[in-house]
Amino acid sequence: MPSCPNHQFFMFQFKEIQKAQLTRKGISESEVLRQLECFRVGMQYARLNRPATAGDGILVFDEKQCNEAKQFFQQHSIRYDAIKIVPASGAATRMFKDLFGFLEAEWPPEATLDQLPEPVQLFAREMHQMPFYHDLKNAVNNKYPETEHPDDVKSLRHFVEVMLTEDGLHLGALPKALIPFHRYGEEARLAFEEHLVEWASLIPENQQPLSIHFTLSPAHIEWFESALKHKLPIYKERFGRTYEISYSVQAETTDTLAATADNLPFLQHDDTLLFRPGGHGALLYNLNRLDADIVHIKNIDNVCSEEIELQNLEWKRILGGLLLQVRERTTAILEAIDRGVTAEELQQSSLWIQETFNHRFSSGEDSNPSIIREFLHRPIRVCGMVKNTGEPGGGPFWTEQRNGGVSLQIIESAQVSPEDPGQKAIAASATHFNPVDLVCSITDYKRNRFDLNKYADPETAFISTKSHQGKVLKALEHPGLWNGAMANWLTLFVEVPLITFNPVKTVNDLLRDEHQPEKNNRTD
Repeated sequence: MPSCPNHQFFMFQFKEIQKAQLTRKGISESEVLRQLECFRVGMQYARLNRPATAGDGILVFDEKQCNEAKQFFQQHSIRYDAIKIVPASGAATRMFKDLFGFLEAEWPPEATLDQLPEPVQLFAREMHQMPFYHDLKNAVNNKYPETEHPDDVKSLRHFVEVMLTEDGLHLGALPKALIPFHRYGEEARLAFEEHLVEWASLIPENQQPLSIHFTLSPAHIEWFESALKHKLPIYKERFGRTYEISYSVQAETTDTLAATADNLPFLQHDDTLLFRPGGHGALLYNLNRLDADIVHIKNIDNVCSEEIELQNLEWKRILGGLLLQVRERTTAILEAIDRGVTAEELQQSSLWIQETFNHRFSSGEDSNPSIIREFLHRPIRVCGMVKNTGEPGGGPFWTEQRNGGVSLQIIESAQVSPEDPGQKAIAASATHFNPVDLVCSITDYKRNRFDLNKYADPETAFISTKSHQGKVLKALEHPGLWNGAMANWLTLFVEVPLITFNPVKTVNDLLRDEHQPEKNNRTD
């Protein structure tokens, strides 16, 4: 759970109904008081030293290095248990925000399409290119036989209503995992299916089973299981592979307390405490329970059409190969320390650490096996970084540590003080951002699982402003999964092409070429 600097806890007298609530959720009273103290004290902003750039924190591989990493991945990945984790708990509601707004608004009878907001106009013009259009058109024709095309406001409302609501396709309530993302001929492929294709194409054929773990909302589990039952046999037959699909939900114990603007517990009408999901950093709990050596992390919506995705796998192999190279070198050093090493061997290890992680030991530390062991005995992450094109998302920075020195971190805008012009200037000078494409090593050199909680920085928790039932509240989020939750991991950033980043944040993103496998020859 998030923690705060060591201040005296806020005092609050819990009622019996609240104590029973905490017992059900598995959250202690002391933890609630700790979180209230977080609100009172405020969040700890990151201290940026400089942006990580190409050659200064971000590795840029030439063709030879790329080939070596890919070859290493192909040769050595079979030695490790690998799993792909796909954060997929979010509903697709925000994908359709503009269209929900269109439905809720009252438009005069004389309104025309060109008077609508531009995103709605674009959807109306290009709807026939959407992967779900055929199903949508059939459903509209069944409910509104007089509606053929979305060529005016009334007919467009029919299309949008049938698309989003329970009486139609119900896309507005589904998770992104179950939204059709691409169309291949007569096949409309759901977002989660593209992850099945990618993983089968990445992992060597002699490695079984293909393990993928989805994090889901409890409300979506039944829908997901139904879709998986229908779709999974298709890919088992296509690839001749065995899939091992697992899923988990965000644990209730990772929910965080909501507070009022005055830093008091936000109470609901029945006097119970209001808790909220603790953000994607809460998924550290789920990640910490995976039974694997190597974990690939990729967001549910960051997939493009299969042809492009298969090309992007080259960079998956490069990131994975680099991770395995680093893991095997750290393993060799730690095993040597266990056996007993010479001063010369320690010096070579220290130089490799300096070259690989830009870390300089203090005088005498480079010959101290305990210091070198402590530095290397940590989880490892290799993160793809794309050049900054203005997309929202966290960026790579050198950040100043509380105990001195600097380290590579992925920093979100909310972690930068809005009152510090110098810090804002550094943040604005970032050249790259994080597309959430990570490869991680979560077991040590003896194949024992790390307790990942020990390598998080709890003081990087977020505090944001939200609303509930018309009232302002403060929400506390755990350190982000690839931000503060991995703050003390061994970290490497690698520049990857922009084509590897294809998120679907709005439904109109599906109109991009990367999501249109048959755009030039589709007929409707």
